[in-house]
Parts: sequence; C-alpha cells; structure tokens
Amino acid sequence: MFGLSKLFSSKSVQKQPIITALAAYRSAAFSVGIDESFIDTISQNDDKSIHIKITLPFAAQSEMPLVEQHVSESINTPVTIDSVVTIKEPAKFKAIKHIVLIASGKGGVGKSTTAVNLAGALKSEGAKVGILDADIYGPSIPMLLGLVGAEPQTKDNKLLQPFDANGIKAQSIGFLVPSDDATVWRGPMASGALNQLLNETDWGELDYLIVDMPPGTGDIQLTMSQKVPASGTVIVTTPQDLALADAQKGIAMFNKVNVPVLGLIENMSHYICSHCGEANHVFGKDGAEKLAYKHGVPVLSHIPLAIDIREYSEQGKLIASDTSAAISNTYSAAARLIASTLFYQQHQHSVEIVITQD
Repeated sequence: MFGLSKLFSSKSVQKQPIITALAAYRSAAFSVGIDESFIDTISQNDDKSIHIKITLPFAAQSEMPLVEQHVSESINTPVTIDSVVTIKEPAKFKAIKHIVLIASGKGGVGKSTTAVNLAGALKSEGAKVGILDADIYGPSIPMLLGLVGAEPQTKDNKLLQPFDANGIKAQSIGFLVPSDDATVWRGPMASGALNQLLNETDWGELDYLIVDMPPGTGDIQLTMSQKVPASGTVIVTTPQDLALADAQKGIAMFNKVNVPVLGLIENMSHYICSHCGEANHVFGKDGAEKLAYKHGVPVLSHIPLAIDIREYSEQGKLIASDTSAAISNTYSAAARLIASTLFYQQHQHSVEIVITQD
C-alpha cells in the first residue's frame, strides 16, 4: 500500500503471520490496519517471544499495547513492540508539517481547554507539537499552561522564542500584553498581530501546530484560513441547539475557504454522576452526531463535563498528559484520530471512520 517492507531480522522467524496480524488490526485510528511499510524489523528473542520495531507515520504510540495484545493473540506468542513517530510529509509552513485549527462557532464551549489538551495528547502520542493562541481578544493559553506572567524572549532581537510547556512550544498575545489589560483593536490590527506571532516565532521543527482560534467567523478566522496552509480544522461544540447552530456556521465558513473539517468534538457531552456513575445528558443528546452526519464528518470525541478538567486547567496542568487520569484516554483517542486522518488525507486513502462512545 505505502511501499515495500523494510529489512527483517536474519533470525529464523515466521514473518508472514505477524504481518497478517498487524494488517488485520482495527481501531478508529488504524481503520485500515497497520501497513507492512510501517515495520522496521521483526526479531525473535531467546525466549521465543517476538520483538517488533515500528515507525509510525502519525502520532499514535499509546495504542501499541493494544496492538501487542492483538498480535500476541493472533499468533499465540508473546509480542513486544517498540515504536517511534516519524512524520515524513514535507513541511507546509516553515518547518511545520501540519497546522490544525481548533475552532468554535461561539464562546464558552471549552475550545481553549480542548485545544491545549489535544496538543498535550499529541505530544504524549510521540509528536513534536506547538500551540498558537490566536484568540487575540481573550487569550487563555498562558493560564491553561501555567505561564501567566511569563515574559517573552527574543533571538537576535528578530524572532520570539516560544515558551516550553512540558515539551509543547507555546506562543500567545497574552505573553505580550498585561493579563489585566483589554486588547482594544480593530480587525486588521488584530489580524496583523496574529501574523506577527505566527511568522516571527522561532517554532523550529514541528509535526503539528495546534491553533486555538477565537470564536466566531470574523477577520482572524479568515486570515488564518486564507493565508495559512492549514491541514484542517476541528470544530468544538456542546450539545445545546444554540451551540450547534453556531458550529454549523463555522463549518460553512471553513467549507467556503476550502479548509477540510476533520471532525467535531462534543465538549461537556454528558455529566457522570459521582454517586451512581450514570451519564446524565444535562445539555442535550446526539446533537453533534446529527450535525456531523449532515456534513459527512465524524464526531472525534465526546468529552464529559468533569470537575477534573477544571481543576487541572486552573492549576495550569494538562489532564491529557496525565495517563493516570481516566479522562486523558478521551483526549488521546481524539488526538490519534486527528493524526491518522491527516495522514490518510495526505495519502488520499479512503478510510472508514469508526467512532465509539467514550
């Protein structure tokens, strides 16, 4: 599919059953299996167990334990997998391979929180990640990353150095203006400031740059859509009819400017009762599914209304980066699906999207 297989170990090992088992693996991110071209080596250990080295072309490292289990059961032999993420696609902007816009039709749906946690999840999945706060009028990234009050540094008085938040490169207008001051700018001035942040930051090499867009469909959205080679956008909504109506406008705008809509994320999808464990759909149910079906895009995730998300955010921490937190799996699954969609979109491969309720 994507090229010939690579060099296998010279030890005597039946490779074909392993290749077949990998190709048969299915999940939302690997809906067409794991291609033979992803395999670097297959070797047999002294205890007869199998060791596989894989180079993933998109961020999905946390899924490898499930792949190990699948292959082990398929060939009835213990299997371990070592994986690295190497995205070989050419850079689309400077040394950035994919720019992903996280957008919403209206404010208050948790877009910024979702954006930083998707960035954290992609980092945990093995990618080089940055995040740009494009919400010029209400920058939230400094607070969400625990960087309030941080002062920007320049390189040779020419390029701004992005801040490092646990391995994620971050930039925001919030680092350049006082946190208690209001940004009172007209549209062209705000768009110009965003252009400077994007172009005059020393991002270095990134696999994914996540852009936290302002809500709505105004000047900044058009600037990012028309002047930046975005690989796609993710629309964040909540289940209420009002939020969905505004999300519909966001989808329409990105369709007009030919930016692919990778899918919807339904935030505050349901509340898990702390007493009985039942999911309560306090803001409505199935709204995102209906909107996604209408536009032929997937629902990437249903993120619950959870107190843990708020507590982590207020502490400047990313719950998606804490593998001990149950909710981190929800963000990781969405991140893997976004990454795989971008890969298969690049390779123009037809992919059957399989979404399960979180």
